[in-house]
Amino acid sequence: MAGEGEQAVAAFVALHGAALRASGVPTQYWESLSRKLRGEIFDAGDYFGIMQVEEVDEEEEVDEEMEEEFKKKPNPGNGPCFKVIVTNENGLQASNPNSVFLVDHAWTFRVEHARHQLRHVPGLLHRMANLMGIPFHGEIPDEGSIEHVLQEMWKYSQTYQLSQGTAEEKVPVWYIMDEFGSRIQHSDEPSFAAAPLFYMPQQIAYTVLWPLRDLETGDEVTRDYAHGETDRLIRKCVLLPWVPTEVLDVSSCTPEPPDEHYQAILAENKEKLPVAINPPVYAKDKVFKVFTDIPQVLNNLTHPRFVFTDNEGEADILYNFSHFKDYRKLSEERPEVMVNQFPCENLLTVKDCLASIARRAGGPDGPRWLPRTFNLKTELPQFISCFQQRDRRGEDNHWICKPWNLARSLDTHITNNLNSIIRHRESSPKVVCKYIEEPVLFEREDVGLVKFDVRYVVLLRSAQPLRLYSYDVFWLRFSNRVFSLDDLDDYEKHFTVMNYAPGATLKQVHCEDFIPLFEKQYPEYPWTTVQASIFKAFAELFQVATSKPAPLGICDYPSSRAIYAIDLMLKWDTSRDGKRIMQPQILEVNFNPDCDRACKYHPTFFNDVFSTLFLDETDNCHVTRIV
Repeated sequence: MAGEGEQAVAAFVALHGAALRASGVPTQYWESLSRKLRGEIFDAGDYFGIMQVEEVDEEEEVDEEMEEEFKKKPNPGNGPCFKVIVTNENGLQASNPNSVFLVDHAWTFRVEHARHQLRHVPGLLHRMANLMGIPFHGEIPDEGSIEHVLQEMWKYSQTYQLSQGTAEEKVPVWYIMDEFGSRIQHSDEPSFAAAPLFYMPQQIAYTVLWPLRDLETGDEVTRDYAHGETDRLIRKCVLLPWVPTEVLDVSSCTPEPPDEHYQAILAENKEKLPVAINPPVYAKDKVFKVFTDIPQVLNNLTHPRFVFTDNEGEADILYNFSHFKDYRKLSEERPEVMVNQFPCENLLTVKDCLASIARRAGGPDGPRWLPRTFNLKTELPQFISCFQQRDRRGEDNHWICKPWNLARSLDTHITNNLNSIIRHRESSPKVVCKYIEEPVLFEREDVGLVKFDVRYVVLLRSAQPLRLYSYDVFWLRFSNRVFSLDDLDDYEKHFTVMNYAPGATLKQVHCEDFIPLFEKQYPEYPWTTVQASIFKAFAELFQVATSKPAPLGICDYPSSRAIYAIDLMLKWDTSRDGKRIMQPQILEVNFNPDCDRACKYHPTFFNDVFSTLFLDETDNCHVTRIV
């Protein structure tokens, strides 16, 4: 039997050792943890109890100062305050290998499904309302109680992320511990540590709880809600959901990060910059061999001066789907080979970098063509200060939280709840952008006034000198429901990417049909004028992106060419002379975009792209030079 136990522990460690080490669970507890997980042993009740704390004696006079202090308690409000204490008569020894405990999860959810689950999972709303001290009467879920839980849940939620699977499966998972785990209060000097563990055999997550020191009967069980944060200001910001405070003394100004920031990004990306080369010169009638792994190129490039090769070593053009890294080797060994990427182009295509370099055009608040953006990892205090200042001035405070590096609106959330934004910082690296509260809308006959966005494909022929083109066709995406600044988790009202949303209808309008409809709805705003302002924004963006040497800007490697898709919206703004204008808002820049629709409706698309980028021939191509 002992042998079986040892084998089980060895198998457990093989599966979970890396996760346990990363979470800091001491090895002395692993064997006991393995046994408790296999046997589903929840023995915390033998050691701990939940105690209700009377915060203020009603008969005592309460002065204002005490009332303010009361509001700052970890779970303030009218609900009772609880704490967890050690009840075992022998106390608890940290050195005891059995002093590790499993905490069950009462609710596991992804943010976009939370409202639906509270509405439809029997008993869930009732349990969450009780756990959060929210009054809830009756059996039928009502929208007021659901909204209250959705606001309050950020004080109770924890998060983890699966490291494998599809992009959808990697979207962060949030969970709320059971009544025992949720009653454990915060302390800057905690007595316990806690970490989630995804138990592979059952495909279930639990929270592991272990002591950081010996405890006696009656001692309180606490954990650090800002675990791992050592900076005092950041801790204050991270703890704000539980300890409300103002950070108005911090400037909301966000200057461009220092040069070291970009050096660190280059190192992290493991990109090797090219050596200096002379721009290659090719014969006028040369037929170029193209090596590519992109089906759309293989199926649609028919220009006679390009032929495909399966041999990467003999190719004149490398047109890769995945990111190219070793430009140094390519520049040293094969400087004449052209590649469909620029070194350091992530400064455009990754959202936090895009916001950083854009400040070169618009100062610390960014240019008018980019929504005000903060990096939640490095600019949290500045963001909170901005949010609280706007709140004081009575300005709109809707924001959109986006992962740095995910597409298709995955893990993207619109909210005016500061606690929600602060907590989203824990799940994956994110930026928070001012949500466009007054977008230019489009009247859909079948729906009404909806949001829309526009996608332009731009071609970067060279960085120095800057040569930038736009493809003459643009693409449109529409929301499916009438726009209003409410129901913030209604995907079909607030988002336009419908081709991945199950069950959503995809409205398609070609640009040549869109322009007359748009001009009919907005006769004072001819599309040529709107497009001129869009191209002006593109020109400014690429000018600042190429204005500094790599890694502070896009590298001017003479053999690089690239195609990007820029998604944008239009918002109502006021010009400096007081006129109402449509201001372009660049939302993101996409590397190697999906060109399926382009090829389907415009069969010469890749012929035009390759002619412009690799032959410098644009006469018969559907492109317009921007810079």
